[in-house]
Amino acid sequence: MKRIISAICVLVALSAKAEVKLPSFFCDNMVLQQQTECNLWGTADANKTVSIITSWDGKTYKVKAGANGKFEAKVRTPKAGGPYDITLNDGKKLVLRNILIGEVWICAGQSNMDMQLKGYKGQPLDGTTEELLNCKDDNLRLLFVKRTAQLEPQYDIKGGTWSAADIESVRNFSATAYYFGKALRKVLNVPVGLICTAYGGSACEAWMKADWLRAFPKVQQTITEADVKARLQRCPTAVYNGQLYPLIGYSMRGAIWYQGEDNVPRYDYYADLLKAMVEGWRSEWKQGDFPFYYCQIAPYDYSRIGWQGSQYLREQQLKAEDIIPNSRMAVLMDAGLEYGIHPRKKRQAGERLALLALSNTYGVKGLPEFAKYKEVAFQNDTAVVSFDRSKEWVYFEHGTTSKNFEVAGSDRVFYPATKVWTSRNKVYVLCDQVKQPVAVRYAFKDWVEGDLMHDGLPVSSFRTDSWTDAPQTVHPSGKDYNNPQ
Repeated sequence: MKRIISAICVLVALSAKAEVKLPSFFCDNMVLQQQTECNLWGTADANKTVSIITSWDGKTYKVKAGANGKFEAKVRTPKAGGPYDITLNDGKKLVLRNILIGEVWICAGQSNMDMQLKGYKGQPLDGTTEELLNCKDDNLRLLFVKRTAQLEPQYDIKGGTWSAADIESVRNFSATAYYFGKALRKVLNVPVGLICTAYGGSACEAWMKADWLRAFPKVQQTITEADVKARLQRCPTAVYNGQLYPLIGYSMRGAIWYQGEDNVPRYDYYADLLKAMVEGWRSEWKQGDFPFYYCQIAPYDYSRIGWQGSQYLREQQLKAEDIIPNSRMAVLMDAGLEYGIHPRKKRQAGERLALLALSNTYGVKGLPEFAKYKEVAFQNDTAVVSFDRSKEWVYFEHGTTSKNFEVAGSDRVFYPATKVWTSRNKVYVLCDQVKQPVAVRYAFKDWVEGDLMHDGLPVSSFRTDSWTDAPQTVHPSGKDYNNPQ
């Protein structure tokens, strides 16, 4: 009898020890991507079988943990709906409750993606109070990843759990991402889950693996712990390790991106760098060429921080749209702030990203498009600029002309245009000082209030030349780990 009692005690002890553990983002209130095989992973006792029961169909999945206790599983999700539960068991139950099935998006970048609806201290956003009074939505779920930079890839994110949209959660969530998700909710009428993983001041290089950076000799590869402590979000691979790697594999629809300000001093290879980053993310996620929509950085007087030439970074972002499959760029030429690198008009950023997703991913018809510079022809003293995606014709926001055009002749000296007008999808430009023009530039400077529009949306700054006259800039914080030359 004593042996039987002892055996029962041992079994009870083992049963108590057995426990499934999941990364923190697999939790109550989460959103899973609809109509796909969603990835789940975690740890259990070594070599134990973990059963997973999904309440939406009552199906049981069984997966065996490895010798290291790690397991991975895929569960088939239905059409959008909920709430549902998922029960995991390897001897002790773990129940995830109030799960919604819908559309999931990763929202990444630097401070203009990180910037919460409440703004930064002394840097408010437009419309925050009105938005907070109307933001409650149980079918919009938010997960905000805390900032962390690491030398090695991490298993889990720091802090944060899924929350339904209410005054408190929205106030402390990315404004750009929130407006994006709110627009998707309104049009698609399905649950939406947003995972915001952003870090203010982060370089594009910081969101990439070392292997992806080998094609860029200007990027320093050897990074020490001291570098990470000093530079944090600007160290190559550091934010990828801390804030992206743990999330890779979370089944989603696509990604939105608002970054580029930190790369202004290294503008010259940004398009290729962004392409390599997106290719790397897609390779790691194993979801094919998932949608990637991004914001062009807004105009700002960069001389205030000792930089210049951000128009060349914007030009690189415009180029990236042509070389990254299934990508589109939201233009913010009319939504900048001369004296602040953090524009107040985050609604425009989020809603314009949503326009791209709704049109190109979800096939919603009738939405406006961003027109794009196509080509220029010179007719004697007149430059005639044409545009793609401009079936509604281009126009100027504040009247019938613009002061944002410049013209140059063969001497490569630019003068302000003296006469500018539109006709259908063309802009005509003349300059009294340039009788034989060879190049035209529009809004091609750090700070400018863009006024060339199409269908209610701004057109990106552009130039028709490719002259290498860009200024050289140095990062104001000292040693540049991304460009040690």
